[in-house]
Amino acid sequence: MRFVVCVKQVPDTTEVEVDPETGTIIREGVPSVLNAFDEFALNQAVDIKEKMEENIEIIAISMGPPQAKEALNKCLAIGADKAVLLTDKVFAGADTWATSLTLARAIKKLGKIDLVFVGQEASDGNTAQVGPEVAAHLGIPQLTFVTSIESIEDQNIICKKETDEGFIKIESPLPSLIACMPTPGFVPKIPNIREIMKAKRKPYEEWDHKKLGGDSSEYGLEGSESVVIKTYSPPPKGKGIKVEDPPEKAVNKLMEYFEKEGIL
Repeated sequence: MRFVVCVKQVPDTTEVEVDPETGTIIREGVPSVLNAFDEFALNQAVDIKEKMEENIEIIAISMGPPQAKEALNKCLAIGADKAVLLTDKVFAGADTWATSLTLARAIKKLGKIDLVFVGQEASDGNTAQVGPEVAAHLGIPQLTFVTSIESIEDQNIICKKETDEGFIKIESPLPSLIACMPTPGFVPKIPNIREIMKAKRKPYEEWDHKKLGGDSSEYGLEGSESVVIKTYSPPPKGKGIKVEDPPEKAVNKLMEYFEKEGIL
């Protein structure tokens, strides 16, 4: 079996800067980390490989600048067998549509795939759109908000999925795309020195838009279907009001304040 895990290197949330002209996040030279949702997805794929004790190849794939190789190196150390970085200035500024198209074309180029793992969302965008869009481009079923893989047998997969009402089990034929949602008790695998050194000898490739095919206008900012009109930081929250009176008096004080401020 062959698994693909799509990962993203995201900026440290305390260091995010936005290009005022393009409205896109500035990634070059910014401290970055492996997206936590994607790390959970990778751990799920590695766990399956270890439990099934079968010949399963895990391929980690990412789209980003050259520095995104750091995230893929971590994936190789955690348990991926091969890594592919989609890096090209043509890919820059891509929205979710252009990103998913790029990833889907790369996955198709890899050949037969049984499962595609993605994180439910990325911490620098929180759109949760790329995974489902990749599934649509590939023409395969998608299972979202997956917290665990229950079983894989007879070319079918059964997953535990989080819903607004609780959890349900859902079954899908292979190949499928799994969008993983980390559980509160999730502890990521920390690779040891031996695994880190072994990762350096694993296959790693870099692909540009020519490798994927198609016209350059289909990728990046030019190939995006959405346009960022304005990006700005929300204003800081004002100082709150603390009412320490007994409940019956506190309610009256709050009502007076709401009326005064025109809230009610």
